[in-house]
Amino acid sequence: MNAERDLAPLAPSVVRALNDKLYEKRKVAALEIEKLVREFVAQNNTSQIKHVIQILSQEFALSQHPHSRKGGLIGLAACSIALGKDSGLYLKELIEPVLTCFNDADSRLRYYACEALYNIVKVARGSVLPHFNVLFDGLSKLAADPDPNVKSGSELLDRLLKDIVTESNQFDLVGFIPLLRERIYSNNQYARQFIISWILVLESVPDINLLDYLPEILDGLFQILGDNSKEIRKMCEVALGEFLKEIKKNPSSVKFAEMANILVIHCQAADDLIQLTAMCWMREFIQLAGRVMLPYSSGILTAVLPCLSYDDRKKNIKEVANVCNQSLMKLVIPEDDEVDEAKQSMNLPAEPASEESLSKPEAVSSSDELDVAALTHPLSFPRSSERIQVTLNLDGIVQVLDCHLHDTSIGMMTRIAVLKWLYHLYIKTPRKMFRHTDSLFPILLRTLSDESDEVILKDLEVLAEIASSPAGQTEGHGPSDGSDVRPGPVELHVPARAGQLSSSGTKGLECSPSTPTMNSYFYKFMINLLKRFSSERKLLETRGAFIIRQLCLLLNAENIFHSMADILLREEDLKFASTMVHTLNTILLTSSELFQLRNQLKDLKTPESRNLFCCLYRSWCHNPVTTVSLCFLTQNYKHAYDLIQKFGDLEVTVDFLTEVDKLVQLIECPIFTYLRLQLLDVKNNPYLIKALYGLLMLLPQSSAFQLLSHRLQCVPNPELMQTTDNTKPSTGFKRTSSTNIDYTELLQHFEKVQNKHLEARHQRAGRAEQLDRRVVL
Repeated sequence: MNAERDLAPLAPSVVRALNDKLYEKRKVAALEIEKLVREFVAQNNTSQIKHVIQILSQEFALSQHPHSRKGGLIGLAACSIALGKDSGLYLKELIEPVLTCFNDADSRLRYYACEALYNIVKVARGSVLPHFNVLFDGLSKLAADPDPNVKSGSELLDRLLKDIVTESNQFDLVGFIPLLRERIYSNNQYARQFIISWILVLESVPDINLLDYLPEILDGLFQILGDNSKEIRKMCEVALGEFLKEIKKNPSSVKFAEMANILVIHCQAADDLIQLTAMCWMREFIQLAGRVMLPYSSGILTAVLPCLSYDDRKKNIKEVANVCNQSLMKLVIPEDDEVDEAKQSMNLPAEPASEESLSKPEAVSSSDELDVAALTHPLSFPRSSERIQVTLNLDGIVQVLDCHLHDTSIGMMTRIAVLKWLYHLYIKTPRKMFRHTDSLFPILLRTLSDESDEVILKDLEVLAEIASSPAGQTEGHGPSDGSDVRPGPVELHVPARAGQLSSSGTKGLECSPSTPTMNSYFYKFMINLLKRFSSERKLLETRGAFIIRQLCLLLNAENIFHSMADILLREEDLKFASTMVHTLNTILLTSSELFQLRNQLKDLKTPESRNLFCCLYRSWCHNPVTTVSLCFLTQNYKHAYDLIQKFGDLEVTVDFLTEVDKLVQLIECPIFTYLRLQLLDVKNNPYLIKALYGLLMLLPQSSAFQLLSHRLQCVPNPELMQTTDNTKPSTGFKRTSSTNIDYTELLQHFEKVQNKHLEARHQRAGRAEQLDRRVVL
């Protein structure tokens, strides 16, 4: 090849030196090239300058021969030095061949390429910014180079480029973000370190607003936060911390909505640092953005709820998650229940309706008013654009809550939080929530079997709210019973007197601290609760009394007893009916929560109390001893005596005698103090004494027999107790004669029910005997 002709204006000696394997000779050739280019610059001979650069690029830097490539690199650096500030005109031609050499297999050549580019950039300074993306791309590769010399050289070039970007106000951030978004997902530690260092630099430049593009890189930052290197994790923590400071300073310019789902994903990360950091961000987002975060509530709850059951090893995450949960809950306000109705009635687009409802936080009449205002206030600035998007995704929230309740592996605190959410939603958005009641009702009933008393209490609060909320009145017949139906030929139907129940029951409203109005779900709840007790006898034994007592506090006690008595009257499983009546009777006689109801029954002064007595009596007939105790409570001593007389016709079993024994023990309790005092008035209470003697005659010679015998021995001689005014009629007789209760009919009902029990016992005994015969055969 004729080198002198082909590579002019480069002298043959220069060409030979550039191809030499010795660095010193190549350096001499570079000085000659620098001198030559300076002459062309002085002559303003741009064509020759371009020609020299082209020769160095095509014939040397991109040559197949390694020494030629090294010569080309040092020659291009020399050209840049000679051009000085004019190098900006030729930067594309200067930089491209050098960057190509970054991919060379020879580490020494990669180092020379790095050195050459350093000299080119050092001369050009701010002029290289239009080519920043290709420089950054090349540097990001060198940052992960296995050769320490190459890596060291790239770090020098990296610092130089950072200085230039920091000084300049012409950095093209919009053009750079796509490249940053791509490179941020690198798994190489050095590449990650390089990326984070650049993000920290760009954050520190006042004229560069990286916060606008945070949604583009936030996911990648959280990925890097999980790196194995402590140094990289620390750098990433610092970067995220700086972003969070910026967000707190300028919440109005933050794109909260675009980053919400990213945080939701990382709040569920297995890495503790990622999860804690994401949860802290979520806490700040909810508190700063307020209702802007509501559309993402279902995702947030999916991430937050499981964290509430973490143990002390993840205490920090648990505490932050709890704050997130509480803050999010406060964002739901009563106005969220009205948006749909406004749409339907006014037939207007969603924007005006939601704008109106969301711009009036002062309309909230609850204890959460100040909290909601505080949460929604910081983002009051983007009124027109942001608020259009703010809608409560109630369907999604309920789906998440329902899913967590069905998951038996979740912790107690999570279940409690789920039930608190359901209760809060029924309080704030009852009309929308009642659309979901049919699907929620079965799982809420099953939750009554939970191991935790606290979970059961919260569950009962939700069920009580469903049963008493006025919004439930418009929902037809309430939930279907199909989910928990006990096998049997006859279903438990709502009796016709259910309507009378709600009207008559309102007289005792002062018994309940909550809204006593019972809706269509109340009776369904009572039916399904009894079915639950019937199918899970262990639940009835261990938690039955606890559940009913709590319900008496949450709802109207009279309504509960009235409805349960009505349902049990139609119960086909007579053994269960007897057990349930015994449980209810024990609660009625011993629970402090039912003090007022006992007083109401004790005197039977009102038509409502007499109606309740008759209703209870008919169901109490399933258990003979509880029926007598109800008569003692209501001071119907003559009827009690008549009932005891009928006991002679009943089948006396061990269980029967045990219940009589318990009744004797109960008579000695404070509940029946008034009854024991009435024993002093022998003349006016003859049937009381006869009834007690009747019980005594039923008992075998046991401790209960001795106890009742000693009590009756204390009854005074009627002649000694006579006073001058012995014509005064007894209060008891006066009340009895004026109650207008058909005791004959009640007694006939008692006999009828007990006959059914006798037949059922004989059938069970017959089946057992038949089974024994089969076993023998």
